Amino acid sequence: MRPAPMLPATGAGCEPGFRGVICVSIGATDALANHNTGGRPRHDLCFASANPGTLSDLRSELGRSCVGVRLVLAGPPADIHAAAAAAAECGLLEEEITLLCDDVGPRVVFCGHCRTATTTVQAPGAEVDCQGCATTLAITDHFSRRLGGYLGFSAHAEEAA
Repeated sequence: MRPAPMLPATGAGCEPGFRGVICVSIGATDALANHNTGGRPRHDLCFASANPGTLSDLRSELGRSCVGVRLVLAGPPADIHAAAAAAAECGLLEEEITLLCDDVGPRVVFCGHCRTATTTVQAPGAEVDCQGCATTLAITDHFSRRLGGYLGFSAHAEEAA
């Protein structure tokens, strides 16, 4: 992100120097249809999912913006958390990002043993098998904004081997 110019940028869209609200819909959500930006300019982006290509596109949009831009992300939990992590890499602060999370959808669980990311629809408190090391992981409430996922640890580590 670049420093804000002395005069605010004019016009709509995410032209260089944009300081409005970037609204990103991921998946088939309609949560942003009536989102109020408080009179600030709005730039809408729609992605099918948060894959490496779309996250790169989001980083490019944020790279053209200036200090003061706000980001609103709507969609499934795994996708909006991945997009929020990409935005944090670009320098956006937690206070500049609003997450509108769908009630259902996949979540990412990071294995504390092999550091593999496993996607699941299970909620914190449940168990899931790691896709990397096949360890049964207990999904904790601990969420990493940097990684965009929940921490998982060996669910049966205290049982005799």
